[in-house]
Amino acid sequence: MLSALILAAAAAALPTDLAQAVHDYDVAQVKSDKAALERLLAPDYQLANSSGKVETKDEFIADQLAPGYKLNPFTVEAPIERVMGDVALMGGVADLSGTDGGKAFSVRLRFLDVWQKRDGRWQVVFTQAGRVPAS
Repeated sequence: MLSALILAAAAAALPTDLAQAVHDYDVAQVKSDKAALERLLAPDYQLANSSGKVETKDEFIADQLAPGYKLNPFTVEAPIERVMGDVALMGGVADLSGTDGGKAFSVRLRFLDVWQKRDGRWQVVFTQAGRVPAS
């Protein structure tokens, strides 16, 4: 999860509303906050996950809210931040851990979220996530 210091640094380089939306999205995933996920993910959101499956918004949110699922706070390394008008590419590498189906998991992922400003607010429209091979 982005700390206040990292959020402040990101805000200097990013539009303030985008930096806040990115922070809110990270927090929503950790807290399994359905309302925030509904707001931050576009209706046509798709996730190409690290297992090679493509998920819809509803499928992704269902996974986040599933019994026995918990994502621990995380930090993003090697951040990618590109803003092109009303589209932004935000990503990096994250060590994700928690429980899924009540079983512990730990995975290192490289991800890229495509954000689009629609009707005056930023939403994630697409995410690509892939496992980072152990070195």
